[in-house]
Amino acid sequence: MYSAPRFQFNTPFSSELKKRINAYFQETKMAPTGNWKLYSKALILMTSLVLVYIHLVFYTPAWGWALSEALLLGLITAAIGFNVMHDGAHGSFSKHKWLNELAGLSLNILGANVTLWKTKHNAIHHTFTNIVDVDDDIDAKPFLRMSVDQPKYGIHRFQQYYFWIAYSFLYLYWILFTDYKKYFTKRVGTVPLKPLTPLEHLSFWSFKVFHMCVFVIFPIYFVGFFPWLLGFLVYGAFTGLMLSVVFQLAHVLEETHFTEVAPGVQLEDDFTLHQLRTTANFATKSRVMRWLLGGLNFQVEHHLFPHVSHVHYPAINKIVKQACKEFSMPYLEHKYFVGALWSHMKHLRAMGTA
Repeated sequence: MYSAPRFQFNTPFSSELKKRINAYFQETKMAPTGNWKLYSKALILMTSLVLVYIHLVFYTPAWGWALSEALLLGLITAAIGFNVMHDGAHGSFSKHKWLNELAGLSLNILGANVTLWKTKHNAIHHTFTNIVDVDDDIDAKPFLRMSVDQPKYGIHRFQQYYFWIAYSFLYLYWILFTDYKKYFTKRVGTVPLKPLTPLEHLSFWSFKVFHMCVFVIFPIYFVGFFPWLLGFLVYGAFTGLMLSVVFQLAHVLEETHFTEVAPGVQLEDDFTLHQLRTTANFATKSRVMRWLLGGLNFQVEHHLFPHVSHVHYPAINKIVKQACKEFSMPYLEHKYFVGALWSHMKHLRAMGTA
């Protein structure tokens, strides 16, 4: 039976931080879940997805415009993942469970499976962040090496150059291969999946068929095989690139910590400190980034309070920063997106030569 690494919880710092965040929501009389800003954004994104899809498939423009719209469709798909699905899967989209589940199902519509993703992301990544052989998000072997505790191959000397290509395949690889791998092996990396219910099995296959019809069969019928193939590859590559870069800039940097620990072993860091050492923010002052990325540039706040909607991160960011300063705790942040990207590239270069 699998035995996960263990953390210490409820330290003086984590207790004080929770107290301050709870006090903020009590004083402002706001729910920690989403509000009209999130709901209106979700409506804009979902409507945009449908309209761009309809125009691209049923009123196909000239190839130049069509490829531009394929890129736009990829941007919208990633934004729905960042803003709608992500909050819904964490239960922070709404105070209503059914609305959270509905928001989470947007992932199923776009080709993946939210049940499997919750295990991979909520249960594993959020708990065992940057722990080698447990956190599936940093396992990209043999193509990429993200920690000194992972095997090194000759190709890794060039990974700071070709990672763009590897990241572009993430979305297509996810929906066409890794979802099925998890489903049939009943594991996420080394961690076993909880048995799926009959309804979850039905949901898995029903949405896979739906996605195949909407994103493969219908477009091929209306625009032809080769135009569809080119458009689908452009769409999938841009979606994957956006998803990968945003998530990697939060955890795979020069400044972030990586560790390897045996199953069942107690980690030296308590849970809160572990999250602070393995997670970083970037470009938190950018209004465009805030809107588009669904608060994922506030990854520190998200990892400390995953059940709080991203619409509140700019406010609680100040509280978390102040508490970290008072308790002499680390707080990792890049002021600009470019700075975080450069740090990521330098880390990849170091891992290719270390």
